[in-house]
Amino acid sequence: MELSTQQQMLVEQRLTNEMKSAGLAYFLWFFLGGFAAHRFYLGQTGTAVAQLVLFWGGMLLAGLLIGIPMLIAFTIWWIVDAFLIGGLVRQHTDQSRSRIVNEVSLTTTSGA
Repeated sequence: MELSTQQQMLVEQRLTNEMKSAGLAYFLWFFLGGFAAHRFYLGQTGTAVAQLVLFWGGMLLAGLLIGIPMLIAFTIWWIVDAFLIGGLVRQHTDQSRSRIVNEVSLTTTSGA
């Protein structure tokens, strides 16, 4: 279904309001990486919880030496995330655009 110009403007306006900032995501990654704040911010809740378990579980179990591999895994993942954030922001934007286009087309079609 082709959207009218007015509908396209509405989509872009709503998308601008919901868009995530790559700069803020990198800020959260750098300063609050141990809390997986950047992943929560970008809507990646499942992987954010996994990072929390690796980091904080590793911190708690480091004295028993069990946590050291967990911390190493977290650190590698944290470094890799520096390269993934841009793609995660684009993925979030694309998903939001699809959702908003569907909502706008449904509300304007049912309202007609």
